[in-house]
Amino acid sequence: MSVLDLARPEIRAMQPYSSARMEASGGQILLNANESAWAPFGEAGAGCNRYPDPQPAALVDALATLYGVRREQLLVGRGSDEAIDLLVRAFCRAGEDAILIQPPTFGMYAVCARIQNAGVIEAPLAADFTLDVDAVLAAVTPAVKLVFVCTPNNPTGQVIPLAAVERLAQALAGRALLIVDEAYVEFADAPGMAGLIDRYEHVGILRTLSKAWALAGARVGTLLANDAVIALLRRIMPPYPLPLPCVEAALAALSPAGQSQARGHIAEIKAERARMRTAIAALPGVREVLPSQANFLAVRFDDAGAAYRDLLAAGIVVRDVRRYPNLGDALRITIGTAEENDRVLDVLSGSPS
Repeated sequence: MSVLDLARPEIRAMQPYSSARMEASGGQILLNANESAWAPFGEAGAGCNRYPDPQPAALVDALATLYGVRREQLLVGRGSDEAIDLLVRAFCRAGEDAILIQPPTFGMYAVCARIQNAGVIEAPLAADFTLDVDAVLAAVTPAVKLVFVCTPNNPTGQVIPLAAVERLAQALAGRALLIVDEAYVEFADAPGMAGLIDRYEHVGILRTLSKAWALAGARVGTLLANDAVIALLRRIMPPYPLPLPCVEAALAALSPAGQSQARGHIAEIKAERARMRTAIAALPGVREVLPSQANFLAVRFDDAGAAYRDLLAAGIVVRDVRRYPNLGDALRITIGTAEENDRVLDVLSGSPS
């Protein structure tokens, strides 16, 4: 059985759109895309009168090197969100198929499924936010085509062990795709799981430049997967997903100097995360600080609403996650600079500004 047997048959059979840029091959005078022959006003727009490459070769090569995969195993688009949406649209028939998630987790999995009118089946994390593999497998029905696992998990921060992910991969072979979301893996002590895609054709890995690489505003995310899955998703991807300035920003971040800076910031965040966890746990009104391998801490309060209001009154915006299952008393606090973190501690301790 091919992994593509799980995809929607009409997607497998469709003739993809062929963009003008895809059809251009080595020409010097480009008159096939109805572009402007003149560059726009201002230095920031240099080159933007031309459509960008659908999958910019330099960026694809840089990301493939970074993640240790072949370029044919990589799809780059507008953040991880676009890859999630493409996966749901390619593999889930509206009104028939479903995804499986483990709440509390990243909300876009369910949002993309509901937009597609696909079902959302839940196998909640255990009380300590560990993944219950048996519960996940028991929840898989014939309708489930995609199983999403987030590690480190958002909004709780815990890492799913490789052994648990491999057990899921083995059990889901021929039944569903297993998509491992590693948006925060650079902040974890455990290595990434990109190596799984060579062993399991139905496993995909989501990565992003939004977090550790400081490019949230550029919206550059990646799916690592089997060559056939990547080729299928390219059929339904919009023709020009990545604006040229975003590509240039990503290439700068992935340069040797950019990587050196990112490593420094990651080390600083991990040190601040440890400091903040200890300091917040000692504050009055704090019930628990969940262990985290991401760039945030989920904190349980006696009165999370009051803590949120106090922080907001001081100009500090944190994430209210009380609507998530088993987090009705919690806020998620991103690790900022040392000065920003000190201000959070001052407010939560009741110290004057």
